[in-house]
Amino acid sequence: MAKNPDTAAARPSWFTPKRLLLVFCAINLLNYVDRGAIASNGVNGSRESCSESGVCTSGSGIQGDFNLNNFQDGILSSAFMVGLLLASPIFASMAKSHNPFRLIGVGLSVWTFATAGCGSSFNFWSIAICRMLVGVGEASFISLAAPFIDDNAPVAQKTAWLAMFYMCIPTGVALGYVYGGIVGYYANWRYAFWGEAFLMLPFAILGFVMKPVELKGMRASISEESINATSLTEDSKGYEQSGKPGTVNLASFKVCKATGALRICGQISGFSKDVKALLLEKVYVVNVLGYVTYNFVLGAYSYWGPKAGYYIYSMSNADMLFGGITIVCGILGTLSGGYILDSINATIPNAFKLLSGATFLGAIFCFSAFCFKSLYAFIAFFSVGELLIFATQAPVNYVCLRSVRPSLRPLSMAISTVSIHIFGDVPSSPLVGVLQDYVNNWRVTSLVLTSVLFPAAGIWFLGVFLKVSDTLAIDDEDESTETEVLAEPLLDENHA
Repeated sequence: MAKNPDTAAARPSWFTPKRLLLVFCAINLLNYVDRGAIASNGVNGSRESCSESGVCTSGSGIQGDFNLNNFQDGILSSAFMVGLLLASPIFASMAKSHNPFRLIGVGLSVWTFATAGCGSSFNFWSIAICRMLVGVGEASFISLAAPFIDDNAPVAQKTAWLAMFYMCIPTGVALGYVYGGIVGYYANWRYAFWGEAFLMLPFAILGFVMKPVELKGMRASISEESINATSLTEDSKGYEQSGKPGTVNLASFKVCKATGALRICGQISGFSKDVKALLLEKVYVVNVLGYVTYNFVLGAYSYWGPKAGYYIYSMSNADMLFGGITIVCGILGTLSGGYILDSINATIPNAFKLLSGATFLGAIFCFSAFCFKSLYAFIAFFSVGELLIFATQAPVNYVCLRSVRPSLRPLSMAISTVSIHIFGDVPSSPLVGVLQDYVNNWRVTSLVLTSVLFPAAGIWFLGVFLKVSDTLAIDDEDESTETEVLAEPLLDENHA
């Protein structure tokens, strides 16, 4: 099969699928290291406290420096959602007409400056605003990375490659616990954020200097933009040839102004149409609902876990222990979920079976873990529970990608990401903080939180019975002429 010369010319000679995966994994890892660091006891710290005998202990970290209550402290873990909510749909829509890697470069530049700003913050509102801007960086790549990986992964290993990417979420959070604990102990919590900004800077620059790589399903949209631009140019030339010198610029200006307004209206209308199409996909909606419920628990686990472990089991090294468990279970669980789904034939019904089964069993083990008074029993049961829970990462995102048309994949990932945060981990951290302030018992709080995993398993179980249509095979009748080219990988593994 002959390769498209224009596509081949646009390919970076050194950029293979494996290197693409490596870059996205590194970016995702750093993003979640930041999430883990701000939740660690070394960075997050604690407020000043006084015992009944009148002995007071000075505060530490962010909470101690800014004297934050648990509700304010929980807000800091959720503030990034503001930037993510506003920027995700914008980046997903702009990917149809702009080089995705330039968009990633813009977003990661904002992320770099925002994390550096966190280290330089001076009160609650200054760090809260910087945390909001951090969400813009995540929005720039989270909706585009998975479709790129899906396009270029080997056919028999697509879910496994997705698992490698999403493995960086628990691994990053866990490394963040350890990283934040070490930096907070030996230096100051501010250096943790400055270090993250320094590490992300090269990836922000890479986004601006890389040659474009095409995404499946976007070619028709880009071609349409080119046709509109060509039509506009020809209209302007027509005015120049037939009009008088004094009226040429005014006429051209009116054409440009009218066309620009129509283009903006068309983009808004197209975005609304795409969102409606996603909401009508029952498989996609059920998958996201289960994901939201699941992420409600994981978000609160990641933020309050070390602190809960510290008070329930008197863990002096809660950051290290939770970090270690999450690293091991996150890597093994996420990779296992991807490889298992590939081995049993990666289909949407099989993905739902794996999602519901793993989540239900994981909920049983995690709930049982918090019932034990023995630290060793807790570690054993919680480790098995986390192993099962993290097995869902690749299958849930596989369903997000395969239940919609290829051109809707970036938007489907953006809406999924926004939904699991705005309805999941964003409210969960402050709500768990409020619950803990009320009951003042971390064991009870942890058991109530863990029980939410059972409804998540039930929602995903419903997906097994939904009728599934093959939406990946075709995108649109208008793109039928592109099928031969799109059947080839967008990156060539054989490049030097």
